[in-house]
Amino acid sequence: MYSLLFRCSQWLSTYTSWFIIAVAVVTYFVPSLFTWVHGATQSCILGFIMLTMGLTLTMQDMKVLAARPWDILIGTCAQFSLMPLIAWTLTVGVGYLGLVIPKPVIVGIILVGCCPGGVSSNIMSYLCRGDVAFSVGMTTVSTLLAPVMTPLLVLWLAGEQVEVDALGMFLNILIVTLMPVTVGFFANLFWGKNETFKKTQAVMPAFSVLGLACIVGGVISTVHDKLLQEGMEFFLLVFAVVLCHNSLGYLTGYTVGRIFGFSKAKNRTVSIEVGMQNAGLATVLASTFFAVTCPLAVIPCALSCAWHSISGTIIATWFRSRDNA
Repeated sequence: MYSLLFRCSQWLSTYTSWFIIAVAVVTYFVPSLFTWVHGATQSCILGFIMLTMGLTLTMQDMKVLAARPWDILIGTCAQFSLMPLIAWTLTVGVGYLGLVIPKPVIVGIILVGCCPGGVSSNIMSYLCRGDVAFSVGMTTVSTLLAPVMTPLLVLWLAGEQVEVDALGMFLNILIVTLMPVTVGFFANLFWGKNETFKKTQAVMPAFSVLGLACIVGGVISTVHDKLLQEGMEFFLLVFAVVLCHNSLGYLTGYTVGRIFGFSKAKNRTVSIEVGMQNAGLATVLASTFFAVTCPLAVIPCALSCAWHSISGTIIATWFRSRDNA
């Protein structure tokens, strides 16, 4: 039984992108599959995903944070400045050029840009021969800062678009991200050498991917009818914004590494950490805090969930191919 779970975990870790896409497509045609994923259930699933991330953190990772404070500070500042500002420029800023972006797209993509690093960015850093310890450090610090930074940035950049409950968002992020990560870290600290615990850790990626698929499926089930009403033009607009936001994140992240003289491995890591956001968290926050004022804001978030995994795999493969060129 365990060997089957382990193989499933490896398969899901390898083909995360295609699995998420498959779930999204199936749910689009059979929306009733994930109607149960909403509200508290959705938050619990995200909390579980963050718990699996915490289970990978060790005391050595904490030592890395202490040994590389400036590098991690530079990377984290890039993440919480570049991605929100790129999101604002792509949506609100273009309004000065006479282009009108719908409010749901503005709110959704700004929310994605203001979230911490994605939970799969560490895997992508490993695949592209980046600096994995540095990646874990950046993801950890951005996640720890998220309860404060995400609500403040969303309030600042999207406050004029919708009413933002910054305090409620702070408490929600605290509960569904920081607390599970902390619990996972201490569990690994105390039981990390236990053989049964190690086996449990090895199969956790499978459940993490399944959890992310449930969140994406739940969002698609929720907005299915409204998305059909908006039509293909709205979907293509959302995808174009998500694509540009994500791509510019990779590019500017790599540029920051070059400016500060980072190694090639660190440049790749900063690129991936900045470009890949925790869109699963953005999806939960959009469903929780904008369900009434801006219900379609979850669409850019859900689409980012799938696309970031796909693009992360693509850029990691491209980085690695350059080593073999």
